[in-house]
Amino acid sequence: MTAPALSLQLVPPALVSWAVALVLLGCPAPVGAVVGAVAAVGALLVAAPVRRAGVRPLRGTPGRAPAGRNALIAVLGCAAATAATVAFRVHAADTGPVADLVRKGGSATAEAVLTDDPREIRGRAPAFRGESFVVPARIEAVTTAAGRTRVRAAVVLLTAGKEWRPLLPSQRIAIRGRFGPAESGELLAAVVLVRDPPKVLSGPSGLQNAAGVLRAGLRTAADVLPPDRRGLLPGLVVGDVSRMDEGVKADFKAAGLSHLTAVSGANLAIVAGAAVALARMAGLPLAARALLAVLAMLAFAVIARPSPSVLRALLMGSVVALALGTGRSRDGVAALSATVLLLILFDPALARSYGFALSVCATGGILVLAPRWRDRIRARMPRIPGWAAEAISVPAAAQAAVTPVLVLMSGQLAPVAIPANLLAGPAVAPATLLGFAAALVAPVLMPVARTLVHPAGLATGWIIAVAERAAGFPLAVVPWPAGLPGLLLLAAAAPAAVLVLRHRRTRWIAAALAAGALAAVVSVGPVVARWPPRDWLLVVCDVGQGDALLVAAGGGRAVVVDAGPDPAQVDRCLRAMGVEEVPLIILTHPHADHVGGLDGVFRGRRVGAVLLGSAAQGSESAGAHGDLDRRRVTRWTARPGMRWRFGPSELTVVGPAGDPPGGGAAHGGGEGTEVNNASVVVHVRWAAGTALLTGDIETEAQEDLLRRGLPSADIIKIPHHGSAGHHPAFFAASGARAALISAGADNGYGHPAPVTLARLNRLGVRTYRTDLSGDLAVVLRDGGLAVLPRGR
Repeated sequence: MTAPALSLQLVPPALVSWAVALVLLGCPAPVGAVVGAVAAVGALLVAAPVRRAGVRPLRGTPGRAPAGRNALIAVLGCAAATAATVAFRVHAADTGPVADLVRKGGSATAEAVLTDDPREIRGRAPAFRGESFVVPARIEAVTTAAGRTRVRAAVVLLTAGKEWRPLLPSQRIAIRGRFGPAESGELLAAVVLVRDPPKVLSGPSGLQNAAGVLRAGLRTAADVLPPDRRGLLPGLVVGDVSRMDEGVKADFKAAGLSHLTAVSGANLAIVAGAAVALARMAGLPLAARALLAVLAMLAFAVIARPSPSVLRALLMGSVVALALGTGRSRDGVAALSATVLLLILFDPALARSYGFALSVCATGGILVLAPRWRDRIRARMPRIPGWAAEAISVPAAAQAAVTPVLVLMSGQLAPVAIPANLLAGPAVAPATLLGFAAALVAPVLMPVARTLVHPAGLATGWIIAVAERAAGFPLAVVPWPAGLPGLLLLAAAAPAAVLVLRHRRTRWIAAALAAGALAAVVSVGPVVARWPPRDWLLVVCDVGQGDALLVAAGGGRAVVVDAGPDPAQVDRCLRAMGVEEVPLIILTHPHADHVGGLDGVFRGRRVGAVLLGSAAQGSESAGAHGDLDRRRVTRWTARPGMRWRFGPSELTVVGPAGDPPGGGAAHGGGEGTEVNNASVVVHVRWAAGTALLTGDIETEAQEDLLRRGLPSADIIKIPHHGSAGHHPAFFAASGARAALISAGADNGYGHPAPVTLARLNRLGVRTYRTDLSGDLAVVLRDGGLAVLPRGR
């Protein structure tokens, strides 16, 4: 059979198997069993004439079945195998002692083996305090009142505590937790809520221990780099994004570069290519080169840790290397189809993985579209070198292939992704190879590893710069309907675009229209939006359910009051306002929705000092204190009467006046209320007016301020996102004419509360909300203050 015929034979079974798994994952096991049985019977019925064909052939070559019949048999057989696999896995997840515990919502002691690295949950998880993690694991024994039972069930552990961070895959631990249901279609037996530290029963396997040592060595070597680069390098090399800056993550997502931190065929191709090049220089024969390439890929896969993308890339790369070693022609589409089929049979849950779909589609686009587009470019523009045509066609083909998946997943298009990948691409290979070499030598020669990391840091710095510029470009991300409507719209738009681009005249017209639209967005957009607004004094950043405020300090400087829950969001706001230096950060209290985004404030900016409230001495502030210790930033504790002047703004601390949480009249209610009531309250004065920034103070602290004398203000930041916990006289006593509320759209807390909005309305106070209007700016207008909403 020829290579093209082999490709055509393998593609339908792979696609059908994927579709069967996708549909059956959400169905009960008997449904999968019935589908598998029907498909198997169908395959047997179609195959029956094939056996008779050797005796009495009807048509075609004697003794052989028509190609179409063979393809149908393969499709039905693969569908039957996939359905049977899914039915078996669903049945295993829905039965047994673990499933019984899930149905009862019970707790039990269990022995588990970790199957992946613990992944930290950014921000504070609702069920935990402090550091929390998601840990994929396999339960191997359960102990209940009835005794100890051996099982084998895939679960996810939701955990808390720093003891989980150093654990490695393959370690055996003892836990006690409450068993809850997993999401449908996940092929997980349970989600286990574990509040206590794990008891380690055995260490990791030799392979996982070696991988952990190598990965830790790379992280240690990368410590000589600036924070954004030290976090990105392990992500580029081995997919370790545990220290990756949240702002860099957001830029990568907007610029279409997120795939660079997911280990895939590109990483393995770089490593294998380098191994083959060295073997060629050494004069090794073809078979030896292929063997060396496979060994290099295996070594890389160990460091990167086996994951769906690594396994897919390793299988495909091995097929390619085998073809190279035997001298046979390579068929990339056949290799990809076979890989998809094998992986779906091995782990049917991949059928619902967007990451797997993106990886397969990108590879398929590069295999099918890139060669044609490269040849088309060279035919139309003969002066372009072959490498340049390849560099243009590969990212363009990959982006075109993954666009339907992106529309289904996020409802957006990223036109800037192709040029961003084109610019970042040349730096990926040096960073990967140098980082890989640093990981190998770090355990024995750390100085050499650090030497290798320095040039790798230059490469990662370039990639970060490309991502930052691309993410800030107008129309970097274009909104698009999500789900099936967006996919149908894309299916209608794509042929229209092809028809337009087929003819030279329409291409020129389309290019002129696109250039005009871009020029309008770049030049007219800022005039219409007026952001950042002229003469701004205070900005309430739209950071979702949290607080982040900027007080103007003059000339690219601002005082930051709280940092919101997400580093990327507060960094976006600071960038939009052109803030390059922060002389003072005020953290009103240590809840995650106020301090979780602290890294975003530090990103690329000089910070003078940090002011903390009395609540910052509690356990909830451990994460913030750790960040500040690492950055060696000056810290002060707030006291009433402290005063600073920065540019046009004078800031004065007016609260809290009570004792730290745990004592004093201002600390009623639960523990969360105590921390809220210890919020730092700041009065800001400008030449044109004043503002009162109230943190999250609740009724008790408001009453305390009223008793001591509340300073009047023209504008008040409503405490606690507009919750109902306020003193009846507090808003009136402030004398404010405008109120600013920072709350997340469609948040689950009901903020702002209707009773709060009603009270403000009765007082004649005009209310501005980030959940409705986006960023809010207080500006100087006609000698007074005005509030300008940016719009969402």
